[in-house]
Amino acid sequence: MTNEPVIAAGDARALAHALVRIDSRNPGLTPGGAGEAQCVALLRPVLDGWGFRTEVHEARPGRPNLLARIGEATAPRRLMFSGHLDVVGVDGMTHAPFDGVERDGRLYARGAADMKGGVAAMCAAAWRAAREPLGGEIVVALTADEEYESAGTRTMLERGERADAAIVGEPTQLEIMPAHRGFVWIEVEVMGRAAHGSRWDVGVDAIRHAGLLLHELDRVDAEELPRRTHPLLGRASLHASTIAGGIGMSTYPDRCVVRLERRTLPSERGEDVVKEVERACDAVRARRPSFAADVRLLMTQGASDVAVDAPIARELAGALRACDEPVRVAGMSAWTDAALLNAAGIPAICFGPGDISLAHAAEEYIPLDEIDRATSVLDVLARRWCG
Repeated sequence: MTNEPVIAAGDARALAHALVRIDSRNPGLTPGGAGEAQCVALLRPVLDGWGFRTEVHEARPGRPNLLARIGEATAPRRLMFSGHLDVVGVDGMTHAPFDGVERDGRLYARGAADMKGGVAAMCAAAWRAAREPLGGEIVVALTADEEYESAGTRTMLERGERADAAIVGEPTQLEIMPAHRGFVWIEVEVMGRAAHGSRWDVGVDAIRHAGLLLHELDRVDAEELPRRTHPLLGRASLHASTIAGGIGMSTYPDRCVVRLERRTLPSERGEDVVKEVERACDAVRARRPSFAADVRLLMTQGASDVAVDAPIARELAGALRACDEPVRVAGMSAWTDAALLNAAGIPAICFGPGDISLAHAAEEYIPLDEIDRATSVLDVLARRWCG
């Protein structure tokens, strides 16, 4: 006797229902989070039963990736459908996070939009496309840890997995999204000199000096960054994420640590942003010689950019037209694994069911008919690409 759900081959809705009922919170974000293993335990026998050739490897201990292949393995064409199985935390949600309730044509759950609905659509589309002989292989790459460090996709690429093109099934409301920003995390430690609060002649206020830097960075964001634009992504941007400093009410603070996030365009690199912040420090120091700060790069994730007339974008547009869907092209607001795939030489664009504005939100849902429509479009795309 088994309690495993019976999911008919190619049934994207049933697969989505089963996936969203699994708690796959990323333990890097939620201490004690279950991770992706149970999702893989559900998916592997289902996809084996649908005729896929599956393999599992660990991205981190207890954090598996699942690769499911279908079609002609020795053919020259290969299309990747890429998705992640982890979800973010559930604090503050206004509905049960993992009950998978269906209401008014929507499926409510953490991960419904981001991105288990897309995962279900990609699996079902690959199976449907392979009902006819394919002149290529479709690999559905379902990875761990996208919401934290993207260890799953990094590990997969390090193992040598490649394709001629990829669709990343993030929620785009069925828009073609060939580009998204990157981001850079920077820490600035502003140094002061501790002294009694009455000793203005000795103390150097690190917090006030950090304020001077923030004022200069505000000018950069207001005057310089709007001049750096991308046709789909708009302008570059900068914000202060956290600030910490101070010892006590009657003591000049000896240090203040400001952490910044800079959203970057495809033409910008992490080292460019470090230099940008260093120039802001130099500008403050020119006005206040006692200013002293160290700038440290914490993390950088590159932007993603595929030409709107690239072969995979053209084929996806053709698949949308074949399914009587509108062809809409836009920039993706969030960072995705598409950047890693592109950096590895796999042209990758985001396309999937659901609304990215509901990702990580207090209320998260996906319209079930959008899962159906995405499945149909991806089926046509796969048959065209590998046909």
